[in-house]
Amino acid sequence: MFDQMKKLMELKKQADELKKELEKLIIEFNEVRGIKIKLNGAQMFQSIEIEDTWLDPKQKARFQVEFVRAVNMAIKKSQKEAAIQMQKMPGLNIPGLT
Repeated sequence: MFDQMKKLMELKKQADELKKELEKLIIEFNEVRGIKIKLNGAQMFQSIEIEDTWLDPKQKARFQVEFVRAVNMAIKKSQKEAAIQMQKMPGLNIPGLT
């Protein structure tokens, strides 16, 4: 029982360290023309920059579609980076991350 508690405490410590590392990791995504997104490895947005051409009212519908696409792609990129960081943590073998 004590060994299991010790392992759980070690896993919590590793998870906390991983969370800190992910919060420091900044992912920049600018593959959608005119939209630049920065978020950290914990998937918290740091900034969103939008070119002035998207602010034209005639572009609104298209912008909304492209913005959602950019956000989703940025999150996916962040998740991949987080998985890479998790694989680097010794003893943190979670199935499905490789």
